[in-house]
Amino acid sequence: MEGSAKSFYQSPGCCIQVSRIMRPDDANIAGNVHGGTILKMIEEAGVIISTRHCNKQNDERCVAALARVERTDFLSPMSIGDVAHVSAEITYTSKHSVEIQVNVMAENILTGAKRLTNRATLWYVALSLENVDKVVEVPSIEYESSELQEEGRKRYEAQKLDRIETKLRSEDIILPAINVEPYTVGYSQSSLIHLVGPSDCALHKFVQGGVTMKLMDEVAGIVAARHCKTNIVTASVDAINFHQKIQKGSVITVSGRMTFTSNKSMEIEVFVDVDHVMESPKGKASAVTAFFTYVSLDKEGKALPIPMLKVRIYLHLCYQL
Repeated sequence: MEGSAKSFYQSPGCCIQVSRIMRPDDANIAGNVHGGTILKMIEEAGVIISTRHCNKQNDERCVAALARVERTDFLSPMSIGDVAHVSAEITYTSKHSVEIQVNVMAENILTGAKRLTNRATLWYVALSLENVDKVVEVPSIEYESSELQEEGRKRYEAQKLDRIETKLRSEDIILPAINVEPYTVGYSQSSLIHLVGPSDCALHKFVQGGVTMKLMDEVAGIVAARHCKTNIVTASVDAINFHQKIQKGSVITVSGRMTFTSNKSMEIEVFVDVDHVMESPKGKASAVTAFFTYVSLDKEGKALPIPMLKVRIYLHLCYQL
């Protein structure tokens, strides 16, 4: 498998590779492949290999559901006409989850040249086809050494703790901003409302993780473009945490806001709220959270300085009577 680390798992089916050519409808306005398209392909490869693995030894049929994506770096832009080769490999299993390592290679089919464009780590859980609320046990894998198994266990414990902490602080909302000045948080903040249809969903009739990530990248890109007024590209994505399932017929609100800028990059917080409109009124609930990092480029693809984010500080005085 090109561009990947040495295989951790020796049984057949430990690795897969999916490929497809990049077409104009995959591009952003600058002509490069949209970061959300790459994220969606990464998730599709992950769900294929994890679902296959989880059904190998289980009598109860199940489908893998995305729980978390670790930091994803965009190492090189992918162009229209390139062939994307997405390779996925199982690197760790716990009782109820699977860790998948994914590499993305871009191939220029005219010259044969290949380059690594993305690396990502994804965590999946197996949900029963008969009962979507039931988490099925995951078949174990064999490791080349006890050291590799222990390293995987530490990664599992770390991501589990981070998911819990992130869920506790994910109840924030973005309020509409009126008459705001340029380069403030309110000036560039953006939201997108999307009705989850059949084409967005997997076998469980719940939205695919890759669909959600693509929408999140679109909103983050709008925030970045509004702030810079230039061509922007995704540089990396910090951990994406999936807190609850989003079912067909739900309305999701994808919101993004600028949280930090340096001279060369900007950080954008993105979160997804879900409204289960087909059920009894429950109000909105937080479903997904993440931080995206973008850079600004000129027409030649060289980095441009990022305008400084203006942060207003409000001083609250408390008086004791």
